Amino acid sequence: MFDRLEDLLHRFDELMLELNDPSIANDQDRFRKLMKEQANLTPIVEAYREYKQCKDTVEESLAILDEESDEEMRELAKEELNDSKARIEELENELKILLLPKDPNDDKNVIVEIRAGAGGDEAALFAAEIYRMYVHYAENRRWRVEMVECEEIGIGGLKNVTFMVTGQGAYSVLKYESGVHRVQRVPETESGGRIHTSTITVAVMPEAEEVDIQIDEKDIRIDVMRASGNGGQCVNTTDSAVRLTHFPSGIVVYSQTEKSQLQNKAKAYALLRAKLYDIECQKAHDAEAEARRSQIGTGDRSEKIRTYNFPQGRVTDHRIGLTLYKLDKIMNGEIQEIIDACIAADQAAKLAKMQDS
Repeated sequence: MFDRLEDLLHRFDELMLELNDPSIANDQDRFRKLMKEQANLTPIVEAYREYKQCKDTVEESLAILDEESDEEMRELAKEELNDSKARIEELENELKILLLPKDPNDDKNVIVEIRAGAGGDEAALFAAEIYRMYVHYAENRRWRVEMVECEEIGIGGLKNVTFMVTGQGAYSVLKYESGVHRVQRVPETESGGRIHTSTITVAVMPEAEEVDIQIDEKDIRIDVMRASGNGGQCVNTTDSAVRLTHFPSGIVVYSQTEKSQLQNKAKAYALLRAKLYDIECQKAHDAEAEARRSQIGTGDRSEKIRTYNFPQGRVTDHRIGLTLYKLDKIMNGEIQEIIDACIAADQAAKLAKMQDS
């Protein structure tokens, strides 16, 4: 580990020299690439430099204890020694996590697809609530949310909704939301007061650039039509809705939320690229089944990941055994505690796997 850290420290120093070279300003692509590499290395380098400082402090403190007879100086040296040893242990754990292989998609924006599952109208109502939960969460993080496609039902529910989240590290956080979300509550239409169970599925896909997925125009049929639906927030009233059919995969995508046909076409293509890229990512995950099993629910969309129990006011994440009794706050977008716990569990699983291999 420390040989690798020394190599990264050396690489960081090289980067700083190159970025300080005035000629780099003439090559913006190269400049952006170097800046991104520097940003990725900075937390590792800062932690490693602090680690080395703490090691030096330990040696200095031990030397003082060997040579110094003044009791006050010895007490100060003991205090510094204990503090530095404790910090070294913390930094070693931090550095192990920082050196874990990074998901290449973590910095990407995401396209999120929510679909009502079992439970009819109640599932559609829950899908709309989960959509609002993610919108609130994204707004709290100052991320931008754009609707791509949705299908409403008359009572305020959503059969399905697809939206894009644009923001730094969106995929690194939201990827843990993929899977089946279950709701347990008494529907307003239930006269007998019985608790019903409904489900929705959430798919979180990294946004794919044209360089990630190239689409042959000959493989696409483009249909333009008037937007359909109940006239709610998702629908416009011009002949600008766009449907793309991708023949090789059989994927059909639809965008109707913009008044401009060009904008709807751009959104539909973004959604199609994300779906095709997601298929490629799934294939890669399947090829590395062992690695995928070590992750905390970032692959299998048929996995039941979370239950929202309204009568008890609790939310349980089944992957990590976490139960929180603050359902109202969570439904209002306060999901960071759950995501942090998923990230910590994922990192712990990867660290354990790395130590075993």
